[in-house]
Amino acid sequence: WRRGRIRKIRKAVSHMLLIFPFEEAIYAQAGIPATYVGHPLAHALPEQPDRKAARERLGLRPNGEYVALLPGSRQSELKLMADTFIETARQIHQRRGQIQFLIPLITRETRLHFEEAIFRLQAHDLPIRILFGHAHDALQAADAALIASGTATLEAALLKCPHVITYKLPWLTYQIMRRQAYLPYIGLPNIVAGRQVVPELIQKQAQPEPLADAILTLLENRLARETMLDAFEAIRRALRRDTPRLIAETLAPYLK
Repeated sequence: WRRGRIRKIRKAVSHMLLIFPFEEAIYAQAGIPATYVGHPLAHALPEQPDRKAARERLGLRPNGEYVALLPGSRQSELKLMADTFIETARQIHQRRGQIQFLIPLITRETRLHFEEAIFRLQAHDLPIRILFGHAHDALQAADAALIASGTATLEAALLKCPHVITYKLPWLTYQIMRRQAYLPYIGLPNIVAGRQVVPELIQKQAQPEPLADAILTLLENRLARETMLDAFEAIRRALRRDTPRLIAETLAPYLK
């Protein structure tokens, strides 16, 4: 099946433009011409995030302590993750009561689903602020974040927000995907780095207590925090390329 798919790709494309450095070896092995041109987020997101300005935009206290919670952008993700994120916030709040939580959600449906989970779990006492969008501001303003695996983890790395990656899938879906996995990591920062720089707690490990422990480590352990931030700098360097020039040079022979 895979060989057949590769043959179809060879016939369909003349040259691939890649946004991740690790993809070059994959396409080279398959005999498909490809050039790594850099990732657009490395250009779009600020190289030096401004936490003070982000907090001002969100109306937050300059010296407050904030944790961003990004449980996913789809209702199917929230169905599996919302309760875990809320219970993790409860665990963190019990052990570090001054922390407040920022939860950027992009649709009315996801916001309603999360608010229903708060009501069902009787978590009204938690200092949770739900934002309508503003994910980049929340990541810049936060001291740490808990993020459902996806593009948001790469955005957090580029915005220099220390974070923990988590995810849950239905059991059968997870078993199928685990057997098809080509890489040992699910988080984009770890895949780009080629090693685990961000903790990944998935499936059975994605429980409130270990997730809270991991977040509190980033808040309380200076070495763990600085080590992760150094890795984020390396990730930005790996993803930032002279993209317009590389695209132009790649396309020039075909245009002629």
